[in-house]
Amino acid sequence: MDTGGRRDWRDVARDAADLALLGILLTLAAVPLLTAAAAAGTASAAVHDWTRTGSWPSARTTVRRFGRAVLPGVPVSLLALVGAALLAADLAALATGRVPGGPTALLVTALIAAGLAGYGGLVVVEVGGNGGGRWRASARCAARACLDAPTRWAALTGVVALAGLLTVLVTPVAVPILAGYTVAALHAVAARRPVSVAGGRQRPAAPDARRPVPVAVAVAGRRELP
Repeated sequence: MDTGGRRDWRDVARDAADLALLGILLTLAAVPLLTAAAAAGTASAAVHDWTRTGSWPSARTTVRRFGRAVLPGVPVSLLALVGAALLAADLAALATGRVPGGPTALLVTALIAAGLAGYGGLVVVEVGGNGGGRWRASARCAARACLDAPTRWAALTGVVALAGLLTVLVTPVAVPILAGYTVAALHAVAARRPVSVAGGRQRPAAPDARRPVPVAVAVAGRRELP
């Protein structure tokens, strides 16, 4: 319970449980693979609403967003899956010496893959701000944001890289839970960049906008009023 605007361990535990459930639902919705983009966009939209209003969207709103995003998200899912498969194959070939290049080529390819993953994470955040859709416009806004703020792009890349490392280290049953935390962490890191508006233009964040809380809660994706 909040007392005088303060949050205690029960609030943090509730946030953690909410994000865990979000990750599980995201994973289940993405199981057909072609719905992966729609699932990620819908989850990002839910986190976007939650971090700004303090409450999750209704189940009806979430289902409507997902249904509306499935068909437009199919090409995005295909592009992401094919790109990830090609990069993984390239990295595996370089690591095993099947193609020339050695450690230098392996490092460069790994950095390119990580940068693309960070950019993809920012696209997901942008899509969340657009109600779970508008992938093309979100991709353009994310590209501009990466060029305007390379350090934030690097931070988002670090979030995705850490999530990938944890995916390998944790037990498989915990991977869906990790997905929810990853979406929330991406939103927390991207919180201070310019806010997108209709038409692809950007305006600075409002001075009374919600700001991230300390690290422990920011990872849970929660923000408090200043």
